[in-house]
Amino acid sequence: MTPAFWQGKRVFLTGHTGFKGSWLALWLTQLGARVSGYALAPPTQPSLFDLAKVEPRLAQHTVSDIRDLEAVKRAMASAKPDIVIHMSAQPLVREGYSDPVGTYAVNVMGTVNLLEAVRGTPSARAVLIVTTDKCYENHDMVQSFREGDRLGGRDPYSNSKACAELAAGAYRQSFFAAEGSARIATARAGNVIGGGDWAKDRLIPDLVQAFMQGNAPLIRSPHAVRPWQHVLEPLAGYLSLCEALWAGGADEGWNFGPNPDDAKPVSWIADRLAQLWGDKAHWTLDNNAGHPHEAAYLSLDIAKAGARLGYAPRWFLDDALASIVAWYKAYAAGEEMGRVTGDQIAAFQAGRQPAPRMALAGETRGAIG
Repeated sequence: MTPAFWQGKRVFLTGHTGFKGSWLALWLTQLGARVSGYALAPPTQPSLFDLAKVEPRLAQHTVSDIRDLEAVKRAMASAKPDIVIHMSAQPLVREGYSDPVGTYAVNVMGTVNLLEAVRGTPSARAVLIVTTDKCYENHDMVQSFREGDRLGGRDPYSNSKACAELAAGAYRQSFFAAEGSARIATARAGNVIGGGDWAKDRLIPDLVQAFMQGNAPLIRSPHAVRPWQHVLEPLAGYLSLCEALWAGGADEGWNFGPNPDDAKPVSWIADRLAQLWGDKAHWTLDNNAGHPHEAAYLSLDIAKAGARLGYAPRWFLDDALASIVAWYKAYAAGEEMGRVTGDQIAAFQAGRQPAPRMALAGETRGAIG
């Protein structure tokens, strides 16, 4: 990622009021980009978007639905973007089970609407569609998915994201194949963690909110393994990918994930976060057997992004967890969260650790790649 590249670039960012989108909007504005955001109102209360006062930093803030094609077209025509980053989504597996129709409508037709709007926007040169690591056909085998592996998804959320990948590929080949057309890529990442996440049924928010209240949160799948990464890790990959698209290449699918050692069980994350939090924080097992299916093992192969984009994770998982504890404790102390969040972005960009790390007894650690 080249910070100077983003100075003055016009970026149309959907989903900018969400957790991940708010982090990206803040980072882009710190880099000097002119960000036009398009999204519904913040999906949670509190929200990072409100706490960090993201709206005043934006060139344009449009509150509207990605399912409204004409509204998307109007907002994009007004913004005249150089780069389009599509992050609007229904992002939760469990919500996909309770509202499958809405999930497909947002994740599939929302992506189609975005791409259709790009067709009428001659200024757009690079387009990034953000999907998920869950878009692959997963049979719970211990393997790391590569970009060429089969797309699938057993649940509505995961499957809708695989459909979004297919829609992006169809638009790329049908409408953006000519010389000089916008370049379109998809980015697959997931299990992002970081300060400012207040979503329901997500591990870190559930843990932190319980710890804040002095409660022991219930953990439903302690042995499930995920590729945990701080939210800034894939965002750095997205920025590098947009730069490659701008240069005329990279219009394909890409994985962005952590170092292989940072694919950890849910129980490891819960134990570690409790240790870092202190105050006798702990969790308990949720014995309710009625939970819907989620993959038992999920890991991404990031070799392609490393070789061709120079992508490499900057923070170990302990760094990510330390930054999360620092962020939520700053929030509890009433600090100005735009400054706190901006300071973490600056530390990450400079390659600094967010806070001192703890080491478990007998733990060893290698060097950052």
